[in-house]
Amino acid sequence: MFKNEIHVQEGINKSMLPDTQNQSDKRNIPIDKVGIKNLKYPITVKDPDSGIQHTVATVSMTVDLPKEFKGTHMSRFVEVLMNKREIHIDSIYEILGEMQKKLKAKSAHIELEFPYFKEKKAPVSGKPSLMDYRIKFHAVMDNEKRDLIMTVQVPVKTLCPCSKNISKYGAHNQRGEVTVSVRFLETVWIEEIIGYVEKSASSELFTLLKREDEKFVTEHAYENPVFVEDVVRNVAMKVRENKNILWYLVEAENYESIHNHNAYAMIESHKEFSNGHHKDFMIKRY
Repeated sequence: MFKNEIHVQEGINKSMLPDTQNQSDKRNIPIDKVGIKNLKYPITVKDPDSGIQHTVATVSMTVDLPKEFKGTHMSRFVEVLMNKREIHIDSIYEILGEMQKKLKAKSAHIELEFPYFKEKKAPVSGKPSLMDYRIKFHAVMDNEKRDLIMTVQVPVKTLCPCSKNISKYGAHNQRGEVTVSVRFLETVWIEEIIGYVEKSASSELFTLLKREDEKFVTEHAYENPVFVEDVVRNVAMKVRENKNILWYLVEAENYESIHNHNAYAMIESHKEFSNGHHKDFMIKRY
């Protein structure tokens, strides 16, 4: 019975169905962004070690909606992705162009957030394991104008300089997270940003450590104490040396082991750093 009902529905002429979204709206208020969020989709990312890496992204896709239209066609966002089957980061602007065309929009946004894996060897034993990092790409096209921000989140270990200086034994230390967002001219590898961050903390993290590795990491962190202020300054200095980077925002947050709150610091580059490219920046939230 159910199959027969489906067969009957398939026989309906599409032109007989009203296009509610395409109806006019009299409130005279344009919408800045409308679309879909939290869609899971497979993507491939360039990996300097293995060529490409397959992962699954959480995707958001939005366009602007002129004041005269009641709504957008949500299904068309998914249709754009289905035409790609698997997204390559290089094809982001191609996807945005298709969104503009298919949804008759002036501006289009896409956000891709995904885990990225990097093989790391323990510092003494050399045991390999995979470390995961959170990556986000946020891209915009407004007519032909383009903007893209890459964000890399890196977990680290920090040891407090003050605690080390005032304590007879040891020093409080904790896991923290450093978030680096960049705009760039030519390709900036995810691994480059990870390297900047891990060299700026008391110690990098590892998924697999044997006893000899744990001893090394503990002592290395003790010999390299840093505040969150030190971390963001250290990262900013390294980022500024990369001539491909036009803009950066560096954040560090420590999950304090002796407090019930976190420590935080942030540095953002000034427009002079972009050598005039700041006029093309469109993304306001990152």
